[in-house]
Amino acid sequence: MASSAENKPEDLLRKATLAQSSGARAKYATRGLAKAGTDRTMRAMLLRQLYLAHMEAERFDEASEIARAAVELGVMADVACQDLARAYLGLGRHREAIDQLRRASRVGPASRRAFHLWTLGSVLYFREEYSAAAVAFERAVRWGTTARPLYEAQLVLARANAGPLSAGPASPSFSEARQALEAAPCGQGYGRFVLGELAHRQGDRAGARQYLEEFVQRADGGRVALRVGLTAELTRARDLLALLEVEAGAKI
Repeated sequence: MASSAENKPEDLLRKATLAQSSGARAKYATRGLAKAGTDRTMRAMLLRQLYLAHMEAERFDEASEIARAAVELGVMADVACQDLARAYLGLGRHREAIDQLRRASRVGPASRRAFHLWTLGSVLYFREEYSAAAVAFERAVRWGTTARPLYEAQLVLARANAGPLSAGPASPSFSEARQALEAAPCGQGYGRFVLGELAHRQGDRAGARQYLEEFVQRADGGRVALRVGLTAELTRARDLLALLEVEAGAKI
C-alpha cells in the first residue's frame, strides 16, 4: 500500500518526470493533477508531463488540448505556447503553430526569447517562407547568447534561399558561418544539421554527409517527443543525403 507521502503531487510529479514510458508518465501526471488542487505552478508542471506523454505517443490532438489548458493557467506562458505550437505542427496546423511561436516570443522572458524566435524561424524556413524566416533569425541573433552562431548560420541559409535582396549589410559567408558554428558548443546536436546544409552549399559533399548522418543518428536515437519536433529537419536531412548519393553517382 502506498504511503501518503507517495501520493503527494510533488512526488507524483517526480515519478512522472522519471517515467520510462509515455503510459507511466501520463498515469503519474494524471494522479498528480487530481491532488494538486489550486496550486497553479504545480498544475502547470504536471500538465507539461501529461503533454509530453501525449507527444511521445504521437497523440497530437490530446497534446494540444493539454497545452491549451497550460496556456490558460498563465504559468510560464511562453513555454506553454511553444508546447502548443509543437502539437499543432504534429497536426499539420502550421499557421496556428506560427501564431503560438510569435506569441511565445512576445510573452517570454528575455532569457528564452531567442529560443522562441529561432523555433519560429525554423518553422518558417521549412515552409519556404525564407524572407520571414530571415527576420525571425535576425531577431534571434540579437537576443541570442551562447547559441548565437547557430542562429547566424541559419540566418545565412535563409537569406541565401530568399535571394540577394535579403542579404544584410554585414551578412557572413557560408564559410564564416560554418567556421563559427563548428567552433561553438551549439554546433553539436541540432547544429550538425545546419552544418550539413552549409557544407552542401559549399560543395563539400563529404562534410555534408558526415554532419547529416551524425544528426540523423542522434535524432533517431532520442526520445519520441524529440523526433516528432524534428520531423521537418529529419526529412530534409534524409533528402539531402539521398541527393548527395545522386551527386556522387553523377560524378563517377
